[in-house]
Amino acid sequence: MSERFRRGLVVGKFAPLHRGHELVIRRALEASDEVVVISYSKPEFPGCGPEQRERWLEALFPRARRLVLSDERLGPLLPPNPEFTEVPANDADATTHRRFVGFLCASILRLDVDAVFTGEDYGRAFAHALTEYLRRHATPDAGVRHVLVDRTLGEAPVSGTAIRRDVHAHRRWLSPEVYGWFVRRVCLLGGESSGKSTLAQALARSYETEHVPEYGRELWVRRCGALAFDDLRRIAERQVALEEVAARRANRLLFCDTSPLTTLCYSHCMFRGADPVVERLAIREYDLCVLCADDFDFVQDGTRRDGAFRTWQQAWYLEQLAQRRDPWMLATGSPADRVAQVREWLDGT
Repeated sequence: MSERFRRGLVVGKFAPLHRGHELVIRRALEASDEVVVISYSKPEFPGCGPEQRERWLEALFPRARRLVLSDERLGPLLPPNPEFTEVPANDADATTHRRFVGFLCASILRLDVDAVFTGEDYGRAFAHALTEYLRRHATPDAGVRHVLVDRTLGEAPVSGTAIRRDVHAHRRWLSPEVYGWFVRRVCLLGGESSGKSTLAQALARSYETEHVPEYGRELWVRRCGALAFDDLRRIAERQVALEEVAARRANRLLFCDTSPLTTLCYSHCMFRGADPVVERLAIREYDLCVLCADDFDFVQDGTRRDGAFRTWQQAWYLEQLAQRRDPWMLATGSPADRVAQVREWLDGT
């Protein structure tokens, strides 16, 4: 029977969290009653900030105790007269990093560990240094073992550097929950009968990827337009949830047939106000927003309002987009023309 530990420790940048890291954490969970995962990086790497790392770890390892740090996050946790006041730089010497982890265990988390799990041989010296630190600052009889985990998955181990260089080429090394954060998201906006849904589907076919249908529209049709105020919050939340699921299946790009900004529009129009959740979700950022022009005749399908409302919507979207940080463009002409215009923008950035 393999050795059992009271509390295991895994430390890493996780920039990004890949399947090799997951194997190490999973092995720690299998062999330990409790697992602590510590992550920090200075500087941070694009797309791998502390918020993202926290979400990845929470989604994949909810049982683990997680401490994801930056200088800003560390500050409020510091005790009086701390040994460290900021996160060490990535290129700091090994002794500094080992002492920092010991400091985090003893002074921030206020616990000791009896095993450190790594995928590389440096873990032996790490465990020895951690033992010495914890004996001096936490538990006199502390003893930390090193557990070396084979994280090759039957292949040559991949590095975070290689994955960051081309996330999509190394997609097999990333869980869907992680890969979805690197998918570029394109939001399509437009008034009723402006070709938005048609364009979303056409773009998804063109790029061989996913599109997210408009949940609010489906519910509107199902309810024959009879929506309550609280329905708008559920629509916004559901739209975001559908987007997150689709991003995990997408191929480089995800086309979103609307966003909570549309929900905000209808909420103000129907109820002269909006739930704070809708207001918050409406500022969700996208890699590109595409406003579909109202440059063809309004088509009434029995569930829409009228051309005048479409004109008002278009003006409202233009006003909102002018206030946002998201890049945006106007798509005009035929469906084929619009696909070409969006492709020109995306392929050139």
